[in-house]
Parts: sequence; structure tokens; C-alpha cells
Amino acid sequence: MSKVFIASIRDRDLVDSVFLVKEKIMAMAKNGKPYMTLRLMDKSGEIEGRVWDNVDQLSASFDKDDFVAIRSKASVYLGKMQLIISELVRISEDKVNLADFLPESDRTIAEMEAELEALVETFSDQHLKALMKAFFDDPSFMALYRTAPAAKGMHHVYLGGLLEHSLAVSRLVDAIVPLYADLNRDLLVAGALLHDVGKVREMTYLRSFDYTDEGKLIGHITIGVEMLQERISTIPGFPPELGMLLKHMLLSHHGQYEYGSPKRPKTVEATILNYLDDLDSKINGIRTHIRKEGENQGRWTSYHRLYDRYFYKESYSGEEECREVADELMVPEPEPVPLPVAPRAAEAERKSGDTVRKGFSNNPFEGLQKNLDLF
Repeated sequence: MSKVFIASIRDRDLVDSVFLVKEKIMAMAKNGKPYMTLRLMDKSGEIEGRVWDNVDQLSASFDKDDFVAIRSKASVYLGKMQLIISELVRISEDKVNLADFLPESDRTIAEMEAELEALVETFSDQHLKALMKAFFDDPSFMALYRTAPAAKGMHHVYLGGLLEHSLAVSRLVDAIVPLYADLNRDLLVAGALLHDVGKVREMTYLRSFDYTDEGKLIGHITIGVEMLQERISTIPGFPPELGMLLKHMLLSHHGQYEYGSPKRPKTVEATILNYLDDLDSKINGIRTHIRKEGENQGRWTSYHRLYDRYFYKESYSGEEECREVADELMVPEPEPVPLPVAPRAAEAERKSGDTVRKGFSNNPFEGLQKNLDLF
């Protein structure tokens, strides 16, 4: 059975292929008949699958994070592609190519590790440089840090996503530092590289991406602060205040309490980290959403629930298409503005007189004076 990737599936396609089960939900239809909803994935994306027949029998044969070979037909329902599954069989892991099922960064791990190594060498603060080496010279830690996704569903949702995101925030730091005086550049870069470090233990990503028990109960922010303190304690003479400032950056990088941040940013560096982290996360999330729908017809994406909007997919490509784009965006055609015409002298004088008279229109004695002039 040849692999059919999710991104290539079109309406009414007959799809016989192997997918990874990300979610499995049993439900009951209005007529009392059970059905099953699956979330299937491969490295190109995700798609919903529905099983309407032999539900109990098929459900007992597999579970979440299993590989399944399915026979199905693609159908668009409420604007989204789904697979109506007629046959399903569990497949053992040794029969599949794992690289086909887990999305990964467009950048190679080797390329990103080389960038990380060069970045650590730019630190002038020797305490922070020693801290970076305490993390990134540890092979067991790097095995996790280079592989982990940055999130389960919001941004950089692929292997290598955590490293890619951390490096991107670091580059944003170096872009903004020259614009503002007296920023602690090394502290900012350290925060950029470590702000999500707890995700190496918060998430599981050997199959579908999900949260570990530790991630669900404690969360990556608290885990990250614990990991930071463990490494700091191994560095002789590490300044307590420097450690406190870096911990504050980890604790506050989500910005607001309602976003899961134990603290709000209370230093300039922590504030910058919060905004740069949010900026890179949003750009990646929006680009991923647009890219997933790049081959769909139309200039607009489907509705993005997280950002509560649709996104325009096209880029500006020259004046010849400007009017067509404006029509789709409902930008009104600009009305021509007539050139001013100089008034004739008499008309100008009359208008000038009107202006003067209008200026005294509220004079209470004007009417009385006109009546007196009659006598």
C-alpha cells in the first residue's frame, strides 16, 4: 500500500493508506447507533475520519497512537475535508516509515545546532555563558531539546519546533537590542533560549504530540524554573540577582495571568521577551494555517478559531492585480476629484460679502437697524 499524504487528499478521492491515530472518540448518533470520530495525522497534516459501521468491532482493534491502514472516501463536510472509513486494520510500527508520520522543521537539526553553538560563543557574560554550556553541552538534554515541538497545537507543532522557535526569538533579540540603549543583551538571549526549556519534559512526541503527566500537573514554566535552578547550582559564584532576573523572565514570558503566566513582566528584558515570544509564535501559527490551505481555491483561508478571523492568503504582486484584490477586499473605487476653478471677480466679491454678513448673523441689532433705515 503506497502512502497517500493528507495534504494531497481532494474531495471524493478514494483513500487507501496508513495514518497515525492522534485522537479516538466514541459517540452516539441521534438514532442511538454508535459512531467513531478519529483524528488522523501524517507529516503533511491532519484530517478527521468517521466510522459509521462495525464501530464496536473496529474500535476494539486499535487505540490512540497506533498506526492504522484504512479504506475510505474523502468528503467535504461543513467546509472541511474528512474521510468516511469503511475498513480499518491496525499496523505494527515496524511496517511503517516513522518519518512519514511526524511533521518536522523545514530547517535541518544539524543547521540549527550549528547556529545554537555559534550563538553561545557570542555571550560576554561568563556566568550566563557557563549556564548555556551547562544546558547545551549535555548530550541527554540536547537529545530532547533538538527534537521537541514547541507546542501541541498553536505554533511550531513539529519535531525541532522548540529549537527553531528559541533560535528565532534569539534573532529577534539581536535585531531589537541596537534600537534601545542599556538593554542586557546576554540576559535577553539566555531568556530566549531557555524560556520554553520545560517543554522537553512537558510534552511527549514519540508518536502524536501530547502532554506528559508532569506537563499536565505542573506545566513547562514551573518545570523550566526547576531545571534552571538545577543548572545554576552547579556554577560556582553565579550571581543570585542574575539568577532571579532570568527566573523572572521564564515565569513571566506568557505576559498575563489569564495566559498561564505566574507573573507579569516587571523588567524591560522580561517585557521584550514576552512580546518577541508572542510575535514569533503568532507569525508561525498564521503561516502554518495559510500554508496548509495554500492549494485550496480562493484568496482566504478557512476560519481560524484561535485568532477568531480568516486570513488573506495572497501577497501583493504588482499594480496590475491591485484593483482585483481591492474588489475582493471590498475597497471602494476612489472617486475622481475635480480640479478647482477660480471664481469670477464679481462672484468672488459677492461670496466675500456673504462671508462677512454671515459672520454677523447673530447680531441682535441687525434687524432693528434695517427697520430704522426705512424711515
